Amino acid sequence: QVQLVESGGGMVQAGGSLRLSCAASGRIIRNYAMGWFRQAPGNKREFVATISRTGTSTNYLDSVKGRFTISRDNDKATAHLQMNTLKPEDTAVYFCAASLGGSYMVTSDAGYDVWGQGTQVTVSS
Repeated sequence: QVQLVESGGGMVQAGGSLRLSCAASGRIIRNYAMGWFRQAPGNKREFVATISRTGTSTNYLDSVKGRFTISRDNDKATAHLQMNTLKPEDTAVYFCAASLGGSYMVTSDAGYDVWGQGTQVTVSS
């Protein structure tokens, strides 16, 4: 089983940027589709972005398209979420997730079997 550790969260003003990182260990990350999900207080956890095992295909929540970019480096066993033009509604705990042999087209959190501990992102207006 792969283990995931997120970093890079913090507090930023609206319009600012943050880059989240996810470090994987324990297994070969290239066997896993990767994703970023988020959960705001009182809300269900929601899909933000996913990336295929090779990194050639991505999928985004409509509200983050053009602002967020997901990427991965299988040699370094890392995944990233570059978040630009942040909005207060982006405030949430962000989770990195992995799906062994899964598809990047899966956007339900039930399709991911490994999760990091989460990192807080707070965007002030």
